[in-house]
Amino acid sequence: MTQVANSADATTQQTPLQASLWRNGDFVRFWLGETVSLLGTQVTNLALPLTAIGAFGASDEQVGLLRFLQLVPYLGLAMLIGVWTDRARRRPVMLGANLVRLVLLALVPLLYWRHALDLPLLMVIACTVGIASVVFDVSWMSYVPVLVKSPAHYVEASAKMGASSSAADVAGPGLAGLLVSAVGAPAAVVVDACSYAVSVASLLLIRTPEPRPEPVAERRLRRELKDGLAWVLRDRVLRALALIGFCCNFSMITVWTMFLLYGTHDLHLAGATLGAVFATASVGGLVGALVSRKVIARFPLGRVYLVAQSALLLGPSLIPAAAGPRPVMIGLFVLSFFTTYLGLGVAGVVIVSLRQAVTPQSMMGRMTAAFRTLLFGGGALGGLCAGLLTGQLGGRGALTVAAAGSAVVVVGLVLSPVSRLKELPAGPGQTLPAG
Repeated sequence: MTQVANSADATTQQTPLQASLWRNGDFVRFWLGETVSLLGTQVTNLALPLTAIGAFGASDEQVGLLRFLQLVPYLGLAMLIGVWTDRARRRPVMLGANLVRLVLLALVPLLYWRHALDLPLLMVIACTVGIASVVFDVSWMSYVPVLVKSPAHYVEASAKMGASSSAADVAGPGLAGLLVSAVGAPAAVVVDACSYAVSVASLLLIRTPEPRPEPVAERRLRRELKDGLAWVLRDRVLRALALIGFCCNFSMITVWTMFLLYGTHDLHLAGATLGAVFATASVGGLVGALVSRKVIARFPLGRVYLVAQSALLLGPSLIPAAAGPRPVMIGLFVLSFFTTYLGLGVAGVVIVSLRQAVTPQSMMGRMTAAFRTLLFGGGALGGLCAGLLTGQLGGRGALTVAAAGSAVVVVGLVLSPVSRLKELPAGPGQTLPAG
């Protein structure tokens, strides 16, 4: 990937030194800030539901509703925000979103200590933070190509971002478990607020100029929304990625939420133990992200995608099958999530690289928004279904149903055109070789 240079001469010449993203200072600053932010988000993902359970005695259905409210803004707002971000510079938008998340999450422990926090208010805060997350998530993926301009290096950028996500998956749950045990779930949320402060600082230090989007001659919101969704649904590769991604996110959030409820209510696992299970298993995601470039270079792209996504979808089957002494059960829980995260670590790099490679910059925000709507929409519905099914069937019964449904999706994965690709396209509109 060519470095985003600071002079006209540098932008027109390529040298071996410029090929490494490590020499792209602005990308590294953005990457580090986002890594810290992702770590904080992992803490909140565990601390918020444990706050609902421990402080307010939330039922299975209420915990599922809390998870739904965290993600449902993607269903209703992602496409609208995608149109907006295609009309605006992304960096100021991301700065505003992170400031909102910083303030709201800092309020959780403050309100709790003043006895002014209750479950409905916690849900309102979770939903509002979700809205700010939509704004940031739709923007950052469109912003990375501004910092990293060569499509030939999108895999490298995606691998680095994927490694950050996986590293946060590894460290975040364990840190959250320790913090919840030491200071309580509400206070643990402060870590996420601090992480957004770091992200804000990293964005402020970026110096690469972001070009103003070309003005739209006739701004018709409905038409632009339609164009963004049509771009994804018309392209056979993007369409397949979106539909399978919806199912994968539904499966992951469903299983994650069910296991949290099962571990807390049925097995009576402590917060530190739950955090340790997720942290240990998440090493799989880090391994997947780190080896993804070599694996993609060694094998056909579609085959890598097929195997990785299959691991993600089949991993949950080990959880309801776990039995015997508690250490054996916990070992199987770790193996299940390890397999899922390993597949996610590799597949995520393939998916993001494909999306960036086949989409022009002018459509990037709307493409990202369409994916966020489908992917996080699947997650939102998964959280809601997890609470409802667990309330009706109990923890093990609900996990059995979820694992069976996840395994069925493998059939669609095998038939997907993405599974037959050999390599990334050279750019938008290029023919995708199949094998």
